Amino acid sequence: MGRVLVTEKLAQPGLDLMAEAGHVVDVQLELTPEQLVEAIVGANALVIRSATNVTAEVLAAGTDLVVVGRAGIGLDNVDVAAATERGVMVVNAPQSNILSAAEQAMALLLAQARNIPQAHAALVAGKWERSKWEGVELHGKTLGIVGLGRVGALVAQRALAFGMRLVAYDPFVSADRAKHMGVELMSLEQLMGESDFVTVHLPKNKETLGLIGADMLAKSKPGLRIINTARGGIVDEEALAQAIRAGQVQGAGLDVFAKEPTTESPLFELPSVVVAPHLGASTVEAQDKAGITIAEQVILALAGDFVPFAVNVNATDVSETVRPFMALAEQLGRILAGLEDGLPDTLEIEYQGGLAGSGTGILSLSVLKGLFAEGTAEPVSYVNAPQLAAERGLEVRETSTVTAHDFVNLITLRGGGHSVAGTLAGPRSEPRLVMLDDHTVEVPPAPHMVVVRNDDSPGMIGVVGTILGDAGVSISSMAVGPSATGNTALMVLSTSAQIPDEALSKLRDSAGISDVHTVRT
Repeated sequence: MGRVLVTEKLAQPGLDLMAEAGHVVDVQLELTPEQLVEAIVGANALVIRSATNVTAEVLAAGTDLVVVGRAGIGLDNVDVAAATERGVMVVNAPQSNILSAAEQAMALLLAQARNIPQAHAALVAGKWERSKWEGVELHGKTLGIVGLGRVGALVAQRALAFGMRLVAYDPFVSADRAKHMGVELMSLEQLMGESDFVTVHLPKNKETLGLIGADMLAKSKPGLRIINTARGGIVDEEALAQAIRAGQVQGAGLDVFAKEPTTESPLFELPSVVVAPHLGASTVEAQDKAGITIAEQVILALAGDFVPFAVNVNATDVSETVRPFMALAEQLGRILAGLEDGLPDTLEIEYQGGLAGSGTGILSLSVLKGLFAEGTAEPVSYVNAPQLAAERGLEVRETSTVTAHDFVNLITLRGGGHSVAGTLAGPRSEPRLVMLDDHTVEVPPAPHMVVVRNDDSPGMIGVVGTILGDAGVSISSMAVGPSATGNTALMVLSTSAQIPDEALSKLRDSAGISDVHTVRT
């Protein structure tokens, strides 16, 4: 039996469960970073929420640590890489609050439709204002769901019961999966133009930050009402306030804000806006679920059993042939997602060479991790990646052959009309991209990359280089691959920084350039 250090308030059923399993539950709340380093010594498990930072220093001090459990979804406060290096399992409770979050979205949706908070405030202030707070029915209205993951799917189920027409934007969900849910997939611009209500359920990252801003709001259907229970910053609060003042948007219901905690926002002064202080997961049931789930995971980890919500993996049992290719496989998945701008309906993974007979299951999981990295609100792990693929209707096909023509080992991905292949090269086994969209290239993967498809004519490299140079972006490496016919070429560039949107627009508008995609690895 082990000692479990709990540094934040956990629901009592979770504490009781670990104690009943025979573990010593040591609750020490509000520890300073220095006190945490001292308290972690001798602990076999650490249970936290969002306030405790599990740094490399903390992990180094916890020499007896087997598992770190986060009673919730996000893992921004845990150094997962350092934990993996030390063989410490990291687990979370990814499904503990999804029902509560979905119900919060529905509560704000109804509050917006019927002006309930405003009418309540007026009545208790001594004003009987029936005509002023006239609302609208949900029945027959179009609900645009931005992000059709677990929470978005639950909202869709509930909105169908109100007789709403459902449309959605989510590049990581297949059309067949959406159709099965009674949802029509479309572009974000089309969704904004057709929806009476829009509810946001996306992860917050570089791609989604400010996604619904002034330009997108200007394209919206007049009278739109917006609900956001996902993350603050996805909806530009200032732009939303201006759109409401201008009459383009009727109102909004917000549970999250760009800065939290906050008591100031341009939206707070607008009578058609309903707000809450991030209460999406603040239900008794969600807190109990998180505590019980994380207690169950900790108990399994300390017993050495299979842990279903582990977000990292101990690769000690992976063959020495396969292990070096895990990072490359994840990078290839990210690149394919960038080329596809989402998720293909079918993913084909081909292994050639010595890899083919060495147990490639972990590599396929690595590919899925990369593919879903930017498309889900919860951390993507080796454990939940197959479940995410099934939920989003992705069909995965694997083939292997011990024969490799040009390379000792090769991993090739195909899906949605795009393809990418990579291998390890040189005495230090460094990753190399060797094919993109059936164009032969050779370039190392990099954090910031851009793929340009252009006419195979003189001067095109100069056009691209000039635009990037004017934007203050340096080219770190570059490869050019002509097509078999010689009519088009593909440029793959690694850049010193993310390319600004203005520069990307210039590239796409340049004569002779037919396609531009940014990818991150």
